Amino acid sequence: MRKRSHRSRTVIAFAAAAALGLTGCVAGEGGSTSPSTATRAKPTPAWNRSPDSIAAVGDSITRGFDACTVLSDCPEVSWATGGDKEVDSLAVRLLGTTGAAERSWNYAATGARMSDLSEQMTQAAAKKPELVTVMAGANDVCRTSTASMTPVADFRTQFQAAMDTLRRTLPRTQVYVSSVPNLKRLWSQGRTNPLGKQVWKLGICPSMLADADAQDAAAIKRRDTVQARVEAYNKVLGEVCAKDQRCRFDGNAVFDFRFGPEQLSHWDWFHPSRNGQARLAEIAYRTVTAKKPVA
Repeated sequence: MRKRSHRSRTVIAFAAAAALGLTGCVAGEGGSTSPSTATRAKPTPAWNRSPDSIAAVGDSITRGFDACTVLSDCPEVSWATGGDKEVDSLAVRLLGTTGAAERSWNYAATGARMSDLSEQMTQAAAKKPELVTVMAGANDVCRTSTASMTPVADFRTQFQAAMDTLRRTLPRTQVYVSSVPNLKRLWSQGRTNPLGKQVWKLGICPSMLADADAQDAAAIKRRDTVQARVEAYNKVLGEVCAKDQRCRFDGNAVFDFRFGPEQLSHWDWFHPSRNGQARLAEIAYRTVTAKKPVA
């Protein structure tokens, strides 16, 4: 989708201002409207469906980890900012190939948790992007045990702090927030592959993926505990985002997406493959360009 020219946006803004001016001049009963008899509603900022620059923050998923080669970042296939044709990233869809190369930046880091997001926001803010994408939270549940997962209250505080960090310097920048993926579905899809289960034994998301074939009460409870924490994190992401007029949450679209083996990296059966990255880009693009936010 091509970006409107600055001249077109200026004309539209002028017309909108004129319309608002006319609206403000409409007289009430008796020919005038007094501040004491009328309440002026504060207008909701319009969502720009065609932002002209993008910065991405988050974890290894946004870095394209294990999508190209084993145990390596591959930012060129990132759903948010990559230039790979097969993925058709959010940046390419919004800015075009040249625009994405010139006006999109990826500050996500493999292994990052929500506590790392404020620092990434500081880096992103330095570029003054019109849109910031956020995908974080998987590493907060993918710990050595359920006891070491980030508490929900801390997760909320850390996400709010990251948003506050951005807002201190960029009050008008828009934010797209992705839900945390469904890790229990990931377990159910990957456990059918013998290679995947062997790779998981190296320590990939042990809170969910350890002892992949175990079906005893303790294993079931552990996986359910992780899943409940993911759902709680997504609730936090939606609630914090809803308080910010220039933030859009995906409405759990990433969590609800019914991905299969073709969307998983065949290096680790955990991170998204190129195909998976493309599906994430589609979800983000739908959310960012929708006329109304997801309910």
